Amino acid sequence: MRMRSDPAFETTILVRDTCLCLHAQRAARAVARRFDIALKPAGITSGQFSLLMSLNRPKPPNLGSVATLLAMDRTTLTANLKPLERRRLIETATDPTDKRARLLRLTPVGRAVLAEAVPIWRHLHAEIEKELSDPDRLRFELNILSKSDDRNGVAG
Repeated sequence: MRMRSDPAFETTILVRDTCLCLHAQRAARAVARRFDIALKPAGITSGQFSLLMSLNRPKPPNLGSVATLLAMDRTTLTANLKPLERRRLIETATDPTDKRARLLRLTPVGRAVLAEAVPIWRHLHAEIEKELSDPDRLRFELNILSKSDDRNGVAG
């Protein structure tokens, strides 16, 4: 049996300087932290904002479609829904057309929280976009990566 040697320090430097996963994770955490701080007066986190916004539709979506949109597995989504349900920001109901499926909807309280959060989001989002040389290109590139995740059967 061949023994693996420890990776060289040069490999650590290579990963630190070039790893797309590391750079994406660091950027995502930094951006989320900025939104978490900004959204604190509305009483929600950046993740909760995205989740609430994903429910802001004319018809209540089912759990699976929200999980796909947010690139979350259903178990993680369900765990993230619980605190919002406890705060009565959202409610779940059985889908009348498919008793196995759950529909998710914003409550009036959830809509009020979202309405308070949107101007905060707009302001910070505009500030962050000013820091970027080409935010549309960044969105385009990130969407390419998201779609490759979908093709590999990872999302939802």
